[in-house]
Amino acid sequence: MLSAWLLPEHIADVLPGPARRVESLRRALLDRAGSYGFELVMPPLLEHLESLLTGTGRELDLRTFKLVDQASGRLLGLRADTTPQAARIDAHLLNHDGVTRLAYCGPTLHTRPAGLAATREPLQFGAEIFGHAGLEADLEAAELALDCITAAAVGPLTIDYADARVLRGVLAGVVLDEARLHDIARALASKDASTLAALTDGVPAESRAALRALPRLFGGDEVLVAARELLPARALVREALEQLQWLASHLRAAYPTLGLGFDLSDMGGYAYYSGARFALFGPGGSDALARGGRYDEVGAVFGRNRPAVGFSLDLKALAERAAPLPAPRAIRAPWGEDAELRAAVRRLREAGETVLAVLPGHQPEAETFVCDRELVQVAGRWVLQAVAA
Repeated sequence: MLSAWLLPEHIADVLPGPARRVESLRRALLDRAGSYGFELVMPPLLEHLESLLTGTGRELDLRTFKLVDQASGRLLGLRADTTPQAARIDAHLLNHDGVTRLAYCGPTLHTRPAGLAATREPLQFGAEIFGHAGLEADLEAAELALDCITAAAVGPLTIDYADARVLRGVLAGVVLDEARLHDIARALASKDASTLAALTDGVPAESRAALRALPRLFGGDEVLVAARELLPARALVREALEQLQWLASHLRAAYPTLGLGFDLSDMGGYAYYSGARFALFGPGGSDALARGGRYDEVGAVFGRNRPAVGFSLDLKALAERAAPLPAPRAIRAPWGEDAELRAAVRRLREAGETVLAVLPGHQPEAETFVCDRELVQVAGRWVLQAVAA
């Protein structure tokens, strides 16, 4: 029999120290998004399943917990990603004609972890720009993502770019069933050359050669040069390469220490993204700290197929990589019924100070806080004094 206090696999409590780091980051990132003009929204954790999943692809479906609504009998989903909800809010509730910038931060739930050490309950922070199809929005999303990771004092940073249009351009005019296309995208993402070779048998020669070249197209600026030589000179491919180069040049100018690379075979989220997409990595990290890009089709199910670009990250995972916070300073005070003591404690708390009342029969709490001052009674008055080292 399982112990009642055991949590499900890949689900964990967040204890006081780590929780303080997460909350500090949450406030910093929301403030940073606010400085760009993003407005906070708080979508519900639970929605009708079709609202959460339509247009998002098979991967999100597999990650979404599903249950039956006892009130209506309809299928509900516990969100695994907040982006479709932001699209619903933009399209159905706000209904603006111009640009809308939305930010959010809240829990999500996954049926399976993304990795061996990953949580199934990420705290997702994200920002979305709706209504602008130009590269200016793509650049703003990447810059905000970089600023958010920088706010966590994680660095140096590397950004890797890919683009869903490369595969669409390479396969332009080629008829493939959905399952085979999905398998090709997965083989490209994992750089599985043997599987890719088998899957591309029968594909027209020009597209077949390009598909088999894609797994080699990763690295620095030389990738874009090689791609122009090895990939078909089709409109979507040309547009993708030109726009990737534009984004890279602007990011290098704004962030001189930023590492920047390209991986044209990375087709993760191929069914979801419609243009350039990026992943941000910290030093020595194999797991991305943030992911984002353009996904213009996400609002179609809600009746307004607006241009959309944004990013998201797991605040818990970022907090684990962030620079440690210093222990918070506090004032130690005795517990007592003396009216002047209680008034002094209230005044200090109202002024923003942390005051720890030492409850009767207990020693001062020293694990989390650094009590560098204390309230003591001197000549009948309660005054602050430095705690002796």
